[in-house]
Amino acid sequence: MAGTGTVGTGPLAGVRVVELAGIGPGPFAGMLLADLGADVVRVDRPGGQGLAVDPAYDVTNRGKRSVLVDLKAPDGPARVLDLAARADILVEGFRPGVAERLGVGPEECHARNPALVYGRMTGWGQDGPLARRAGHDIAYLALTGTLGMIGDPDRPPPAPANLLGDYAGGSLYLVVGVLAALHHARATGTGQIVDAAIVDGAAHLASMIHGMLAAGGWQDRRGANLLDGGCPYYGTYETADGGHMAVGALERKFYDEFLRILGIADRAPAREDLARWAELRTLVAERFRTRTRDEWATAFEGTDACVAPVLTLREAPRHPHLAARGTFTEHAGITQPAPAPRFSATPAALRGGPARPGADTAEVTRDWDLPGPARDGDIPGPARDTPGPGRAAKGD
Repeated sequence: MAGTGTVGTGPLAGVRVVELAGIGPGPFAGMLLADLGADVVRVDRPGGQGLAVDPAYDVTNRGKRSVLVDLKAPDGPARVLDLAARADILVEGFRPGVAERLGVGPEECHARNPALVYGRMTGWGQDGPLARRAGHDIAYLALTGTLGMIGDPDRPPPAPANLLGDYAGGSLYLVVGVLAALHHARATGTGQIVDAAIVDGAAHLASMIHGMLAAGGWQDRRGANLLDGGCPYYGTYETADGGHMAVGALERKFYDEFLRILGIADRAPAREDLARWAELRTLVAERFRTRTRDEWATAFEGTDACVAPVLTLREAPRHPHLAARGTFTEHAGITQPAPAPRFSATPAALRGGPARPGADTAEVTRDWDLPGPARDGDIPGPARDTPGPGRAAKGD
């Protein structure tokens, strides 16, 4: 439900974030900041977003609060600037130049709040030949070489949902960037712009692989390397019931345990003989097809063979280890991942369900000390003389 309040228990309690509504990596970054205790106010536009799910189920908006602002209305930009004046961080995911055209770009925001961290989330980045082109996760991965590393060499590279690009290469780098910039801003009083591009983050994720490639330890093709499915003891195998087992028995002692439990220790060719990797893979695959997934899971349970069943999204929350840790939680009837990572002194908590567009106007107006009376579904009119940066005014 809406109305989650501003009191967070995580390490970012007291940090104020303005999120200009979008889709993909921006909302996920805002969710992560909210999970960690930040007071995230999402500025939704009338009419909602493209590709949006029912707001009641959009868990990337959990723990946030929402106000409605029409940025194309005459007073829309000034209303966002009132929020920016009181915030520590602002996150936007428009194409380059759009925020400036709307009157809420870095120059306008920093005029109101010089200490503001202005986070920009795009696929291609703020400059370069493709900067103003449309795109999605899979295209960004394609150009960085990251997509070309994944999958069976005899089939086209698979689409890895939007986890690798939008969220790993995008959201997580944006969050690291704005928190690093916030550290600098609190030390110096000076904010800055954080240009988080999915192409940059997705390329950066492959740093180790580039090093291996330069050293001659990685072949620039799919399914021929230690970590891309080319290695017969690092990959997935089908079981008798159509399920799958994941194998990661890289170290020798784990590999020996793997062969012993699988029952092929006396027949397996030397693992160092790359010329016989295909033979070893066939042997392992044939053996896995003799039992069901759950039978193999039981066989490998409690061992150091580094083998695990491949679970579905609905199965994962019920796994004993994940259940014991509370890796998943249920809120408002939705099973979802719990906040991560974990902190010993400032534990994070899921403070509320997905924000409903415009539902938190009165609370945000009061808590952020916005000017004017609240109106239903919209934030009040702009202040023409509101003093700037709100966090500095509170003595931070």
